[in-house]
Amino acid sequence: MAAWEKNVRRVIPYTPGEQPNCTDIIKLNTNENPYPPSPEAMAVLRNMDGELLRKYPDPTAGGLIRELAGYYRVKPEQVFVGVGSDDVLAMSFLTFFNGKKPILFPDITYSFYDVWADLYRIPYECQPLDNNFEICTEDYKKDCGGIVIPNPNAPTGVEKDLSQIEEIIAANSDVIVIIDEAYIDFGGESAVKLLQGYENLLVVQTFSKSRSLAGMRIGYGFGNEKLIKYLSDVKFSFNSYTMNPAAIAMGAAAVRDDAYFRKTIGNIISTREWTKRELARLGFVFPDSKSNFIFASHPKVPAVEIFEALKAQGIYVRYFAKPRIDNYLRISIGTDRQMQALITFLEQYLGENV
Repeated sequence: MAAWEKNVRRVIPYTPGEQPNCTDIIKLNTNENPYPPSPEAMAVLRNMDGELLRKYPDPTAGGLIRELAGYYRVKPEQVFVGVGSDDVLAMSFLTFFNGKKPILFPDITYSFYDVWADLYRIPYECQPLDNNFEICTEDYKKDCGGIVIPNPNAPTGVEKDLSQIEEIIAANSDVIVIIDEAYIDFGGESAVKLLQGYENLLVVQTFSKSRSLAGMRIGYGFGNEKLIKYLSDVKFSFNSYTMNPAAIAMGAAAVRDDAYFRKTIGNIISTREWTKRELARLGFVFPDSKSNFIFASHPKVPAVEIFEALKAQGIYVRYFAKPRIDNYLRISIGTDRQMQALITFLEQYLGENV
């Protein structure tokens, strides 16, 4: 080991879903929206003045914050934006989890949480989901340094009832509780409505899933004004110009185009429910998803074998070689045509292998 390596901060990094470079595939492995961004957002990009790109962007992302505040009926001072919800969450870990007590989050969940905890030297404890992949509310009613709850959860897609989410928030008034709502638009009930009653609540959402802008990296969070001020102070101590002008303008336009947003969400939910019925017909089992993916297992064929067979056919889904979930596949919801192709192949494959 070189002498300088003794001072290197070592972490095991997050592993993102595979991003194949070929175009003749069906990509159902990273929960991207299968529909294009809002036409109004695309028009903003096409008509963008090059002068905006020559200059530094608005460090406050004021135009985007005002649109979000108006849409969600909160004050602009209650909104924080970042480069994807990953940026918002990472800044939140850095800002709020600085005590000696462990923070709590589920054992089966978004796998960036433990990466951030390790990176920032935050002690943590994983609370096990039950056999139905449900969060056990009582596990989060104990002394701790903070809480992170994804709702709906990933990769399971299971939604926790908002009344139980509120129980957890109320039981932890002396620490920050983060509700990660990356998938909330696909069927869940948002905790944004609880903001007025709890100053320890931070709700985080994203444009990557429901608003078809994963490539622009836009995330946002809601909290009380003091909480957002603390978060902003850390952000501006880290990088003042985090969001580019195109992201700010396209994000604001996407929020304004509510009709298109609701149409595409409706399409995905409809396709998800059809896919559930078809997977069940083929013998798959899965928790009831309220997200834009289904977490499915087949009792007779190992998930890894189905994963490899699908990949060889040019259909990419997500497989996690981890305890408790290594016989499940996370299948993102694509277009009707893409999901029909998935079901057609699975029907043939299972017919030959079961």
